[in-house]
Amino acid sequence: MFISMLQIIKDMFLFTGYLSSKMSFPEALSAEDEAKYIALYEKGDMEARQELIVHNLRLVAHIAKKYGQGNEIEDLISIGSIGLIKAVNTFNRGKGTALAAYAAKCIENAILSQRNKRWLRWRNGCLLRQNGACWREWESAAIF
Repeated sequence: MFISMLQIIKDMFLFTGYLSSKMSFPEALSAEDEAKYIALYEKGDMEARQELIVHNLRLVAHIAKKYGQGNEIEDLISIGSIGLIKAVNTFNRGKGTALAAYAAKCIENAILSQRNKRWLRWRNGCLLRQNGACWREWESAAIF
């Protein structure tokens, strides 16, 4: 038990050092730079899209840290990165939402949907969803 606690503490220090390191992720863009890159991306500039994605990876790591423990954080960062890419691709600045707020929701949705897929289990010959409902009953109750 003592060894497992030491392992957890070591992982926390390593992850914190990884996030605080200047080499880990680039800093977030300023509001002016973000607006400039969004405008360029709306005109079709793919390098602007790449800059928006790269400079928001720190947000992905922060959100993944909330939902993950130990070794699964790396998987959650990769899943969250897919959510970030979807956020940048579908962002509409005309709605008045900040890119970071919109991206945070997309990242959380990607991570949570992946976690929900893994939380299905079998009991008494029935595939159960996370809430305990039988998958067959839930599927048959759906109206198409």
